[in-house]
Amino acid sequence: MAAPRTLWMALVLLGALGVLQTPARAQASVQPNFRQDQFLGRWFTAGLASNASWFREKKAALSMCSAVVAPAPPGEGDGVLNVTTTFLRRDQCETRSLLLRPAGPPGCYSYTSLYWGSTQDVWVEETDYGEYALLYTVGTGDRGFHMATLYSRTQTPRAAVREKFTTFAEAKGFAEEDVVFPPRTDKCLEGHQ
Repeated sequence: MAAPRTLWMALVLLGALGVLQTPARAQASVQPNFRQDQFLGRWFTAGLASNASWFREKKAALSMCSAVVAPAPPGEGDGVLNVTTTFLRRDQCETRSLLLRPAGPPGCYSYTSLYWGSTQDVWVEETDYGEYALLYTVGTGDRGFHMATLYSRTQTPRAAVREKFTTFAEAKGFAEEDVVFPPRTDKCLEGHQ
């Protein structure tokens, strides 16, 4: 009698783990009729929320980054985007680039994290292209890592856009204290309004 009970408990635990790992994917969607050409250009990371331990440890020290989204160089494939991010780290401006490869319907991408060595899936869930974009990222190998990001075309998004991001992040399961609006820094964003 102990063996069936142990098997049942194991199945319940596996089921619970599956449920805990899949909500991020189940909750993800993309902007209807996503227009990649309108998504290109300069954005500022005006809002972030994440369950990653590094984020929780360093969120008070984060500052706004700029990101330039452009078509990838020829030979990378159709629909591939090159994202070049500039940010302040240790009082120096750093720039990193990554390739977002189409991974489903338009607005859904994946990339390999050079730092973590894992695949990240990114969905552009909502955007008006001219003012804001709401992105959702899930790490497929990072023990349940997920992140919500507010891209803004300006360094000072309107209060309504910030509220929209807070609501979006909370719908993704983040608590209010997980939501950060990094302050801008003139050092790495100079000349990029």
